[in-house]
Amino acid sequence: MSGATLDYHNDSISLRVVEALADATDTAPSELDPLYNTVDPEALDRLFQPDSSDDIRVTFEYGDARVEVRGDGTIVVDGTVHDSR
Repeated sequence: MSGATLDYHNDSISLRVVEALADATDTAPSELDPLYNTVDPEALDRLFQPDSSDDIRVTFEYGDARVEVRGDGTIVVDGTVHDSR
């Protein structure tokens, strides 16, 4: 596995999800369908705060991809952790 870990001080989790999806699909972030068509980005950002539990996990389907966001800020797309920095 390779991967992306959230920098809570500089990045929102929803932005990092978009970057991970872009990396996974080899597509520019601006060319992806809006994340809000699948999941509420603001709700993700509120759920994954610096003081969030590492036990939190949110999984959803985005197109043909399965996305998992973990409480420690890790983003997994189709079983691969993406480094979107």
